[in-house]
Amino acid sequence: MGGFFGVVSQNDCSTDLFFGIDYHSHLGTKRGGIAILSDDGKFVRSIHNIQNSPFRTKFENDIEGMHGKMGIGCISDYEPQPLLVNSHLGNFAITTVGLISNKDELVKEILSNGYTHFLEMSGGEINQTELVIALLNHKNSIEEGIKYVQSKIQGSLSLLILTKEGIYAARDKLGRTPIQLGIKEDSYCATFESFAYINLGYKDYHELGPSEIVFINNDGFKTIQEPSKQMKICTFLWIYYGYPTSSYEGINVEEMRYNCGKYLALRDKGKISPDCIAGVPDSGTAHAIGYANESGIPFSRPFIKYTPTWPRSFMPVNQNQRNLIAHMKLIPVKSLIDGKKILLIDDSIVRGTQLRETTEFLYKSGAKEVHIRPACPPIMFGCKYLNFSRSNSELDLIARKVIKEKEGDNVSKEILQEYCNPDNPKYDCLVEEIRKQLHFTTLRYHRLDDMIKSVGLEPCKLCTYCWNGVE
Repeated sequence: MGGFFGVVSQNDCSTDLFFGIDYHSHLGTKRGGIAILSDDGKFVRSIHNIQNSPFRTKFENDIEGMHGKMGIGCISDYEPQPLLVNSHLGNFAITTVGLISNKDELVKEILSNGYTHFLEMSGGEINQTELVIALLNHKNSIEEGIKYVQSKIQGSLSLLILTKEGIYAARDKLGRTPIQLGIKEDSYCATFESFAYINLGYKDYHELGPSEIVFINNDGFKTIQEPSKQMKICTFLWIYYGYPTSSYEGINVEEMRYNCGKYLALRDKGKISPDCIAGVPDSGTAHAIGYANESGIPFSRPFIKYTPTWPRSFMPVNQNQRNLIAHMKLIPVKSLIDGKKILLIDDSIVRGTQLRETTEFLYKSGAKEVHIRPACPPIMFGCKYLNFSRSNSELDLIARKVIKEKEGDNVSKEILQEYCNPDNPKYDCLVEEIRKQLHFTTLRYHRLDDMIKSVGLEPCKLCTYCWNGVE
């Protein structure tokens, strides 16, 4: 996952751009980048690795020498960007968010049609933003190039393109990721996270629809391509990725998470009696507050996340490093654990490793019971659209691992659907086996229908592929 921010202003945009990008730091910890069109008409750019240092500390010196009235930038969990381009379409800078699932096929097609080469990144992969540039250059204008990119790409892609005339913003063709425009007296901005402009003085201006393309300059925005009606926005934006103060499609992240907790509590009513409700920080906390508010059981923080130095645990590529960081950054409050029956809510269970270790340390700290309530259903399928799960195989997912143990190697789609159905006995067997393997007192996942109600959008507008395999 990653995020971006762009500004068009009548005055120097560098401060707004710097803070707007920095507000996306929760979406990635690999690289950050800024590109500005300077007052002399040249593009200036800075890219840094931010794995071991926050965006702000890496860029605060650079931004002092980067001045202009327009700019874009990003936080990326993988590829270096923005990229600067000089082609028959002119000079421009570009940044993207998404996951191109047919990248290999597109590269082969482009090379067979006379394109000479792609530069490899240090990991041996081709920068997907460079692939987007190659597709753009098939057409005779940036507008037509963006439309061509949308028609060719499978997976997801949203982008910002900075030209000498203004900024193009294009939302993914199925709206899997958001783009929001903001406005203030002398400036316009385009952003992945809507909250990123609030403290910079901007107000909501326009939310792009699926596949919508707009051009932004000092006069406002002009629609290049009208939005399509079909949408499949990622539900995990509300469950996990999104910052609590953001809203997508008019629905606030924090409020949605309260709703999740509420529906979890309603399903548990009269069945268990924990002493307190807790959330795995940070993304499980709001779900837990919603549960506590509905159930009347006190909310508690039996462990505290040490945030000054530890990055988000899922970001390191190495699984052992992820597990170590997850363990190191959660510090127990023994007096709030000892002898207590704790109901713990996490945003999801992917592999189960971290939550098992968290549960074990609660037991070692004196917990009497640990009841687990994930805020979403069992994850059955690796994400093909936004790189939510970095697993090399779907069998890394604990739900799929358990199904393999029960059904063998060749599991049909029909059998998988039986395990996805919370009213099917096979689903109950799956949940019970996961509970035993992870040493929980009880385990009950959020039902898909309740989760969709927690969002409040029509089911057809939400991507739920990772839970039910429906594209």
